[in-house]
Amino acid sequence: MKKVLVGLSGGVDSAVAAWLLKEQGYDVTCAFMRNWDSMANDDFEGNPTLNNDVCPQEADYHDAQLVADKLGLKLLRIDFIKEYWDDVFTAFLDTYKVGETPNPDILCNKYIKFNTFMKFANSRGFDTVATGHYAKTGIDADGKTVLMKASDLNKDQSYFLAEISADVLDHVIFPLGDIDKPEVRRIAAQLDLAVAKKKDSTGICFIGERRFREFLSNYLPMKPGKIINIADHKHVGTHKGVMYYTIGQRKGLDIGGIGPFYVVGKDVEKNELYVTDEDHQEWLYSDSCIIAGYNVMAQRQFPLHCAAKFRYRQPDQPITLYAMEDGRMKAVFDQPVRSVTCGQEAVIYDGDVLIGGGRIEKVFKDGNDLMEAVREEGGRSAQ
Repeated sequence: MKKVLVGLSGGVDSAVAAWLLKEQGYDVTCAFMRNWDSMANDDFEGNPTLNNDVCPQEADYHDAQLVADKLGLKLLRIDFIKEYWDDVFTAFLDTYKVGETPNPDILCNKYIKFNTFMKFANSRGFDTVATGHYAKTGIDADGKTVLMKASDLNKDQSYFLAEISADVLDHVIFPLGDIDKPEVRRIAAQLDLAVAKKKDSTGICFIGERRFREFLSNYLPMKPGKIINIADHKHVGTHKGVMYYTIGQRKGLDIGGIGPFYVVGKDVEKNELYVTDEDHQEWLYSDSCIIAGYNVMAQRQFPLHCAAKFRYRQPDQPITLYAMEDGRMKAVFDQPVRSVTCGQEAVIYDGDVLIGGGRIEKVFKDGNDLMEAVREEGGRSAQ
């Protein structure tokens, strides 16, 4: 009987994943990962409203314990606070500092859930680990295990797994790969699990729900500056800090009376945020990008006509992917794509197979670096 360590988060997905594995005859143990110490990090700005002074992380642990008890499974509590800070949160902040937009969930999966957690499981004699991700594994043409989209494409989370090592796929189980979210809820309700109706988390991986701008200000202090409309080069407002905004953003710009406006770029050195108006949205579109740190998940020959997601929940974008001599990749889009953002992840698919992913390093339009063009245009603003 295979020994499986299941990451139990306190949510409904991992709870049902644990039950399914038990039903399938595995020897199941659960583990709750504690990777953020709110008191030690003094992250008081942006904290959610607490119920009865119980922090959300402790509430999640309580829910995980209720689930484990209900299912008759042992629950371990393990701390990876140092590893999370060193490998995930520090990189998260460093990316924001240079004006790019990172994806902490991808870093979290790469360094914590499918690295540190797996090493812990191996050290304790477990044969494999399992999580509540909506994804699944399959066998590629070369006989190797590959990562694939979940059957429930509306909930598919393979995007967030693009940076994990392909070597771990033979030692991971995704019990939710072939069922949809309504079925997960139905199973949880039938089992009378305390988390059956618990809402899905939309917060930062392991940190949870926050008032994001205020939370980030604990580590990257607010520094107000000009908001410039590059369509007419006018100063149209004041931002709270360029790192708090992302390409394509429309809400939360606090530009009153006129608009709407869309963020198209930023200049960290000048501390200027660049927007465009409704009539000049061409500044939001690019036709190619450079992908750095490309993580190979399945072997393919290049150039390859395939598909990419440049953000979660985005429909697959048809592209041609080229391998560059320096190890980076270049994605040329079949048609212009909106709001491709430096620092975010480009995740590459061949059909339903995730073949790789990496950080979007540069974005181009008509052969020109789009962000440089935006900054140049912003520099022409009326003084």
